[in-house]
This record gives sequence, structure tokens and C-alpha cells, in this order.
Amino acid sequence: MRYLITGGAGFIGSNFIHYLFKEHPQSQIINLDKLTYAGNPANVKMYEGQPNYRFVKGDILDLELVDKLVSEVDVVVNFAAETHVDRSILGPAEFVQTNIVGTQILLDAVTKHEKRYHHISTDEVFGSLKFDSPEKFNEGTPYDPSSPYSASKAASDHLARAYHRTYGTAVTLSNCSNNYGPYQFIEKFIPLAIINAINDKPIPLYGDGQHIRDWIHVEDHCKGIYLVITEGKIGDTYLIGGNEEQSNVHIAKDILKSLQKSEDLITFVKDRPGHDKRYAIDSRKIELDLGFTRKYTLEEGLKQTVDWYVHHKQWWEPIINNKEFIKYHKDQYENR
Repeated sequence: MRYLITGGAGFIGSNFIHYLFKEHPQSQIINLDKLTYAGNPANVKMYEGQPNYRFVKGDILDLELVDKLVSEVDVVVNFAAETHVDRSILGPAEFVQTNIVGTQILLDAVTKHEKRYHHISTDEVFGSLKFDSPEKFNEGTPYDPSSPYSASKAASDHLARAYHRTYGTAVTLSNCSNNYGPYQFIEKFIPLAIINAINDKPIPLYGDGQHIRDWIHVEDHCKGIYLVITEGKIGDTYLIGGNEEQSNVHIAKDILKSLQKSEDLITFVKDRPGHDKRYAIDSRKIELDLGFTRKYTLEEGLKQTVDWYVHHKQWWEPIINNKEFIKYHKDQYENR
């Protein structure tokens, strides 16, 4: 199978490439990535020179480039997105361009060339759940985004479905819960907590730290994506969750315990605007229809992730020492 992976130098995109080459080594992959702050060439450096892998530095907003690359493959998997909620609050425009207009450009190309398209989305499009409710998000949950980021992803989801209904484009979608694992950009909660704990620096938690997320290891997510691409029903959406609800403060304490660090490192900061309280995914559709199972429990996956960051300082130290990264996070918390 010939794949165009957009955003393949990012966290989930690079892990999907790892998954394909591990489980399906005959896959042919073109990796299109703009290499923004969250795209890291080191995530996929091990594939340089392989005959069935090609990296292209470029933007999904580049119509001619996208059209050319889509014509060369069988399947397009769109991981390319601006994803950080805090950054979307500070500057929504880039999220609208990449997440909405970029999706439209990809959909135009796959429709023109009659290719298969899989759209990666998030559970954040559904808004927030109540703490004391048994309710979980499912494929029929109405959209209710709370941030510019989730609103832009909701719009891109609607576009993907509309292209299938209007033009017959071979589209599937998946909405995932919170991912964690190796190669995650370090401003995200779990890697930031791990690295700060390693360096005996404060771990910032918004509000009271009781916000609940459904956590899935990125390798399990990639397995689910592959199942949807190869066995999912065209036009359908599949929710891929970890079935592991846990609060941010509990995750932080587990990380500190595994590193034998004091819980005094936990620091509560002013909550961000529109912060959703709880996410939880009902994964029964992908489990029953496609046979999806998970490899990792949260306990096992978190331990594996902590170990990975402990033993890969050469991957993350250049990032935390970057002047722009330092300034952004200093300003971010000072302005809250």
C-alpha cells in the first residue's frame, strides 16, 4: 500500500509511520510535514535512505504540491494539524488555515484523483462531560467545541463528511481520546510533567488538577487507525479511546512516584479559558465491528512512557533549551 502521511514528523503521525514499518514493512510512505515547532525530523530520522520512504518538507496549504503527492499514492492519512489548545486561544488564525483550509485542499486532491482518505480528529470536538455522569462520547454525540482548536477540528470533520456525501469521496474519520507515549512534543501535559520532574522543576496543573481525560497509548491508537483504514466502512466515523479515565493530578502523582520525586513539585496555576472538565470515549463500535483491542493499560503505558523520556534526553534536551520554547512557556504562565 502506498501512503501519504501528512504531519508525519509530529507525535501521532511519526508513531503511525513506526507502526506501519513494524507491522507492515512493505508499506511505501511519503511523509509530508511543514516542520513547525511540533514537527521533529528526529522522530523519523531512522528511515532516511530507505527505498520505501520519502520525506517531503512542505505545507498542506500548497495546492500544487498536495495534488502531485496525492496522485502518487493509494491512501492519504491526515495528521497535519495545529493541536495545542493554549496556542489556539492566543492565535486562532493559524488553526483555521491549517486545520480547515488544509483539510479542504487535501479533500479536493483525493476527490480529483479518486484516492482513499482518512481523517484524524479528536474527542475535543464534543465539548465536555459532567464529572458525575456515566455518559461517554460516541459516534452520535453532537458537536460542542469549546476552544478555537476544537472548533477548527470540528469544521474539518464536517468537511470530510460533506465531501463523502457530495462527491462520493472515499472518506473515513476517527476521533481519539488523549494520546501519550514516545516522541510527544514536550509542551503537552504528560511529557512536560515527566521532563520537569526529571529536572526537579514545578509541574503546572490548571485549576485544581481534577480535569479528567480518557488516556490511550499512541501505539494502540495507531493500531485502531490502521483497522479503520483497512477494514472500516467508507463514510463512517470510529471513536478510538483508551477506556482509562483519570484526572490530571492523579497522572502527575503517578509520574512523580515512578521517578521517586516529591509531590511538592505539583503547582496549581490559573485555569485556561473554556477548559473542558471531562472527556470519555465509548469505543464499542470499533471494538465490535473491527475487533479493536489495546496492548497497554494506563499503568503499563505510563511506565513505558516515563522510561522512554528518561532514556532519550538527547531527543528532548535541545527542545527545552530552545529560546523560543522557553519564552513561549514563560509568557504563557505569566499571562494567566
